[in-house]
Amino acid sequence: MRRPLVVGLSVLALVAVAVPGEASPTDRRGDFGPATLTRFASLPAETYLPASEPSGAALGTAPVNGITPPFADQPVQGFSAVLRNGDGSYDVLSDNGYGSKANSADFALRVHRIRPDFGTGRVDVVGGVTLTDPNGHVPFPLTRLDRVLTGADFDVESMVRLADGSFWTGDEFGPYLLHFDRAGRLLSPPVPTPGVFAPGNPAGAPNIGGSKGFEGLALSPDRRTLNALLEGTVAGDEPGTLRLYEFDLAAGRFTDTRWAYAMDSTEHAIGEAVAVDRNRLLVIERDANAGVDAKVKKVYLADKRDRDRDGKLDKTLVADLLNLANPRHLAGFGSPFRFPFPTVESVLVLDDQTLAVLNDNNFPFSASRVAGKADDNEFITVKLAERLHADPRVLGR
Repeated sequence: MRRPLVVGLSVLALVAVAVPGEASPTDRRGDFGPATLTRFASLPAETYLPASEPSGAALGTAPVNGITPPFADQPVQGFSAVLRNGDGSYDVLSDNGYGSKANSADFALRVHRIRPDFGTGRVDVVGGVTLTDPNGHVPFPLTRLDRVLTGADFDVESMVRLADGSFWTGDEFGPYLLHFDRAGRLLSPPVPTPGVFAPGNPAGAPNIGGSKGFEGLALSPDRRTLNALLEGTVAGDEPGTLRLYEFDLAAGRFTDTRWAYAMDSTEHAIGEAVAVDRNRLLVIERDANAGVDAKVKKVYLADKRDRDRDGKLDKTLVADLLNLANPRHLAGFGSPFRFPFPTVESVLVLDDQTLAVLNDNNFPFSASRVAGKADDNEFITVKLAERLHADPRVLGR
């Protein structure tokens, strides 16, 4: 049965139906307790793709956090989404490069394959694919004549993978949804968001801020639909609320159903959204501050059933990433452990009580751990105080 049509940002009442792998309405009475850091590994900030291409020419030649551009090779950085493979490796999506269209034309968009070794605390880069459009699906001119996609073409921030190995990404410049095959080749034209236009989108007047497109993308347990969450508020919507869209994969289009996610503050942003079951998602909500100034880096369990009938997803705090217990003092950090990055943009459900969380290090601009030193790409796992009661089909996806 289809969910009822939602007009505007109002959410109609949904009848809660108990299904396997889903918490009942009485299971949640409040926030989870403090979460615990269980593993830590990192990839050094200055990690480059060997024998690739120069990058960073538009950054100038002055040192940034101790690193001098331009770079002889492509940096491996900006992780904005993560997927688990069955062999201990993970696929991570790099975003548009250096923060804007203007400075990222020589950054090739790529999905990297990484392998964390939590024994040594290292992360190795073991492969990956570059995103391309060899069949000319993009209807506007691309930066490169060879149709390799760059950070001046799209800002890819979220990613899901289908059973056939193809994957969808959410973009912020359109905002668009993009479908690639397992080799990174675009399979069809970018799918625009109905009635939403980011700056630089030639199809309409801007009504959402720059870099405020699809930051979160969740695949339903039955693999029939996507939920795509904007990072910014569309003009005319209630300040601080974000649209969560439904996309029908078989039909290749957005449906008329959508919900509203309310941030704790209009100054916040979201970093990711992933499915827990058909009704619930994990959402990273964060401020833009770094280091000792960071105040909000939280993971919420968001429920589309809206049991309090306020027209917005219900929110339950499952992990405060600035207050993680660290009894073993992993990686030499004290307790509580803080994950104080301005852009925390990847979360993955590893099992019913464990999450993987990664940062986007904004290479070379962010210096959250040590002043004047570019941030590494960190990969942590976190044990929640309670079980998620997740649908088994999403565990470790």
